[in-house]
Amino acid sequence: MKRWIKWIGLGLLLLAMASGLLRLLGNRTAQQQALKAAAAHQSEAQIELAQSDVVSAQARELSQGLAISGPIKAANSAIVKARVAGELQALSLREGDAVKAGQLVAQVDPSEYRARLKQAQEQAAAAKSQIDIAQRQFDNNQALVNQGFISRTALDNSQATLQAAQSTYLAARAAVDVAQKSLDETRLYAPISGWVAQRLAQPGERVAIDARIVEIVDLSRMELEATLAAADALGVRIGQQATLSIEGATPAASARVVRINPSAQAGTRSVLVYLALDSVPGLRQGLFAQGTLDTARVSLLSVPLSAVRTDKPEPYVQLVQSGLVLHRPVQTGARGQFQGEAMVAVSGLAPNAVVIRGALGPLREGTRVKFTAAPATPGASAAKAAS
Repeated sequence: MKRWIKWIGLGLLLLAMASGLLRLLGNRTAQQQALKAAAAHQSEAQIELAQSDVVSAQARELSQGLAISGPIKAANSAIVKARVAGELQALSLREGDAVKAGQLVAQVDPSEYRARLKQAQEQAAAAKSQIDIAQRQFDNNQALVNQGFISRTALDNSQATLQAAQSTYLAARAAVDVAQKSLDETRLYAPISGWVAQRLAQPGERVAIDARIVEIVDLSRMELEATLAAADALGVRIGQQATLSIEGATPAASARVVRINPSAQAGTRSVLVYLALDSVPGLRQGLFAQGTLDTARVSLLSVPLSAVRTDKPEPYVQLVQSGLVLHRPVQTGARGQFQGEAMVAVSGLAPNAVVIRGALGPLREGTRVKFTAAPATPGASAAKAAS
């Protein structure tokens, strides 16, 4: 009886093990079928691209150049300085006020200089009187010498006195001119038309000679002052064009080289290059600009720089060919700008190949592609085939 119980227990154990094995095999088969279904679904996965998501690989004329940056300055600016010392009066201009060339900007108190002019004029008048006295004395002595009443020596002395009086009068007249000039210079005029950028003194303040009163800038002509390394400056020529991005200004501004400093900066050995900006509304002196100076143009098979991916051991681009995404290795070359976009020359691509832009990120190779509209590029036929 005990032996039968033992065999029954062993049989039940074997039955339980067989049942578990069958369930395990069933689960594995179900997983495999699910994986196959997912793979089939994935193989049938499809992405939809817009016309702007692709670009054609074609020969483009790339502009190659130097990166430049620097502050924007007015081509014409002036600082009005005091030419005489004294108390500053009649300064009403403030920052942002418009001025015209020849407009009165300020005046230094003229009282002292009027008095100096009056003093010089009186001294000149006194000197003129001395000439009259010396002239009469000379004429009298001349007559007496002709009559033989006095010696020739007395006539020579009177002539020397007359000449000294004449010289004194000329010096006094020069002093009048100097005093008049100082009086005239108490009035300060704007040398150029423009706008007041800085007011550097206040009414009632006593200023010294050459004290800065106001700064005037002419915003009708603006320039970029760019600093270039000596080696880079060798390729820069008058008339070369540049595209600039200015803080706060849109769209990009164009400029051209108008001057190159003939001397390198002491210490840094850098060279200053000046570029005249085309008219851009709202530009202000001191804004920062950066961009590219075109030094050469080459025609190369190129794609956008952002379309070249580097998440594999060698660079590659994502193509749309026969309706599928393909990864094609490329060799990159020269870089440049085309219509404001950074481009790079590539080899290993057929002309007019449809390249996916880098903004879409990495796509699985073999993914089917559908276009919402055919790309308006020479590669449009390939895109149509892809759909």
